[in-house]
This record gives sequence, structure tokens and C-alpha cells, in this order.
Amino acid sequence: MKHDMIVNQPVIEAERFVLRPLRRSDLGLIEMYAGQEELARMTSSVPHPLPPGSVEAYIARAQSDERVEDVWAMDGSAAGGAEVMGVIGLKRVDLNQTEIGYWVAPAFWNTGLASEAVSALIAANPLMSDTIFAAVFQDNPASARVLTNGGFQYLGDAESFSVARNAAVPTWTYSLKLS
Repeated sequence: MKHDMIVNQPVIEAERFVLRPLRRSDLGLIEMYAGQEELARMTSSVPHPLPPGSVEAYIARAQSDERVEDVWAMDGSAAGGAEVMGVIGLKRVDLNQTEIGYWVAPAFWNTGLASEAVSALIAANPLMSDTIFAAVFQDNPASARVLTNGGFQYLGDAESFSVARNAAVPTWTYSLKLS
């Protein structure tokens, strides 16, 4: 039996849930949610359909000491919610600079979870970032609102490859200066 790794990552309190490091036990819920095409198409890195073992590998990378991204589950179990309602991560891109990325399970869309998670992560600033960057697909205005509501400033247009769409997709890019 494999055991969960102890990840050097803080648990961050939000109003309706906690952000906590991923666990092996998250596998089933992440597979269920990330396996939905409507979610995968709004991300750059989630393939559709999900290849066998891809979520297990994702969790293992998130638990690795050599990881370049810290990933948290949005866990509402203490308040009677689901153990995983979405995930949010900070990827190290340069000295004191990170890129935020997140997804919320479609069952919880339009409930404010993403905004609450982004706000909690910014307030905690666990990687001591001076600047946080973000990019969202232009056909996902809800994610853009999450960022602008969180204080991010629009930088410009770009494009990013979406594995699920197998195409380059126009994006809006944002930044947030913390110091």
C-alpha cells in the first residue's frame, strides 16, 4: 500500500473550505471532474479524454520534493462539502514570480469558489511571490472575472496551447504585484 507523501505546503483557510496539499485519496474525484470535457477544454494542460494514470502522475508530481508547482485541493469536507471541489496551484516561473492556475468542478461553477480560493491564496502568499501572473482563455470570461475581482491587472492578449482542444487558443494575460 502506498501512503501519502507529507508535502511541505501550508493548509490555507478560506471561508467555505480549506486549501490543502493533494492526497492520493483525491484521485477518484479529480479523475471524475477533470475527465469532463467542459472542464478540460477550459485548461491548457488537462487532456480529454484523460489517459490512464495521468491523474495519479499529476498527484505524484504535486507531492514531489522537486516540484515546480505547489497544488492545493479546494476541500469543503469540514463544512459538509466535497473533499475536492477544484484545485489551485502556483507555478514558480522566476525569482519571486509565480503563475496561478485553477479549475473548479463544473458542479460548483458560478458559486464563487474560484474567487474565494484565489483570494485566500493571494492573502497567504505561501511562495512569497512579488508578482503573480495568470492567463485565461478568451472564451472563459468567468475565469477572467475571478482574476480582475482578485485585483489582477490585464496585461494583454496572447495564446496558449490547449491539450484538450489540440489547438492554440487566444488568452488574456494578467498580473498582480504583491510588493
